[in-house]
Amino acid sequence: MSSTTTGRLEIAGAQAFPLLGLVNYQEGSVVSRVILKREKGNITVFAFDEGQVLSEHTSPFDALVQVIEGESEVTVAGKPIALRSGDIVLLPAGKPHAVKATSRFKMVLTMMR
Repeated sequence: MSSTTTGRLEIAGAQAFPLLGLVNYQEGSVVSRVILKREKGNITVFAFDEGQVLSEHTSPFDALVQVIEGESEVTVAGKPIALRSGDIVLLPAGKPHAVKATSRFKMVLTMMR
């Protein structure tokens, strides 16, 4: 797996942006773009090629995953959760979680501090 971060390319205020176009798929990779970063949290858009994963890890903060295209499986504390476009799931602080793309998919991750 390859992981690409397109950098902290925040979106401008008071403008409309096509959410699906903020990050593009890359073969064999997970691509991410931080669109907003503040002291109290950040928002990142991800594009996963089919079969790509974010391995199990924990975070000291709550995070909300919103799937905006495709399908994935998120595992939280050993419990697999199937997600598709339009679904959301809360990743509680301190609970191990992982993400796997069951098809190409895009998600928005909102991290609250």
